[in-house]
Amino acid sequence: MSPTPTPGAARATRGNVVRAAAGNFLEMYDFAVYGFYAAAIARAVFPAENEFLSLMLSFVTFGVGFLMRPLGAVVLGAYMDRHGRRAGLILSLVIMSVGVVILAVVPGYDTIGIAAPILVVLARLLQGFSAGAESSGVSVYLAEIARPGRRGFYVSWQSASQQISVVVAAVIGVVLALSLSPEQIDAWGWRVPFLIGSLIVPFVFWIRRTLPETESFEQRTAGGAPTFRTVYRTLTSAWPIVLTAISLVTLTSVMFYLITAYTPTFGERELGLTYLASFGVTVVVGLSNFVVIPLAGHLSDRIGRLPLLLGASGTILVVAYPAMLWLTADPSFGRLLAVLVLFSLLYGTYQGAMVVSLTEIMPAAVRASGFAIAYSLAQAVFGGFTPAISTGLIEVTGGNAAMPGAWLAFSAVISLAGALVVHRRGMLRADPAGSGGADAGRRVAPPSRPR
Repeated sequence: MSPTPTPGAARATRGNVVRAAAGNFLEMYDFAVYGFYAAAIARAVFPAENEFLSLMLSFVTFGVGFLMRPLGAVVLGAYMDRHGRRAGLILSLVIMSVGVVILAVVPGYDTIGIAAPILVVLARLLQGFSAGAESSGVSVYLAEIARPGRRGFYVSWQSASQQISVVVAAVIGVVLALSLSPEQIDAWGWRVPFLIGSLIVPFVFWIRRTLPETESFEQRTAGGAPTFRTVYRTLTSAWPIVLTAISLVTLTSVMFYLITAYTPTFGERELGLTYLASFGVTVVVGLSNFVVIPLAGHLSDRIGRLPLLLGASGTILVVAYPAMLWLTADPSFGRLLAVLVLFSLLYGTYQGAMVVSLTEIMPAAVRASGFAIAYSLAQAVFGGFTPAISTGLIEVTGGNAAMPGAWLAFSAVISLAGALVVHRRGMLRADPAGSGGADAGRRVAPPSRPR
């Protein structure tokens, strides 16, 4: 017999999906904007005589934020598993907002000297700490309110909301490229997207405060919330699952930042294209991701997660470097668009099945913290430094602009291995509703009464 729904608990409604994903939009918007304007930020905040060194300092700072994600995952993930999904999502939004505002108003190096890069690094550390549990918290929330057999579709909207943020950030970039000269963008124009993000903060905070708690969490903690010690002990015992999850996330973390945040810099610096052309391609990629990810999530509800995980990662392994060689052999807007749309289709297919898989292989007691740690470690080690690694690989190979494809293929090897481990160990067990997972398609049983 199904347990009685908790009054006021979250239901799988369009409004709750939007409320949960709103903060995720802001997080990825700010990360995308920083990646888009890394070159301008480098000139304003990290001045150096060597252009390569200046750009690398900016990209490394972009990556530094990801180093804080594991710490944020441990602290905020455990907070969510103890105090609830809603409380954790609100706390992560507050911390994230501070970083957004700092980036919007920080003076340049010419004004405050070394304090400028210090403040930018501080902002990135705060954003990374909050992001450590933001994406995972939203995914877990959506998984726990999803209807049986529809979990893949509902969870996919966490990633889809990120694509909207990329599109919005890229559209703003297009408008600025059409309205301002390169000198004006370097002087002050790069701040405009950050200021817009700051203005969005109060609205997103108001939306997220209206989120109800999930029924699954309330039923599981009806007899008392677990202690932090209990959460950490359970998490420690689940380390093989966390390692498998890290391998699954590696490909999507590398690919996302390669085809979005790195594209404007790559297009201008390596392909000789205009910022306008690169931003135009990024808009198309974001829209493509937005369409493909929910479709892949829906398809995974029908045929299972593994066929999409194995098929997409295997295909990326084979085509990544050849596609980049073809692009760089004769750079053009058309070729960049073709390659990135191909990558977008493969990324969306993989992502739509991967995120929901993480919510299903994690033990319920540490679903938020386990997901957060796996996601954040993969981002910290691989994804966040993708722009810097790509730039460095091109430099050390004497200008081989196709090297980002080799880095992408390497990440595909890791994730393909992770998907094979999931398959061999039967970690995703399909249920009659077709949603997969150990507890998919059924409600969490009510807690036993204390003896």
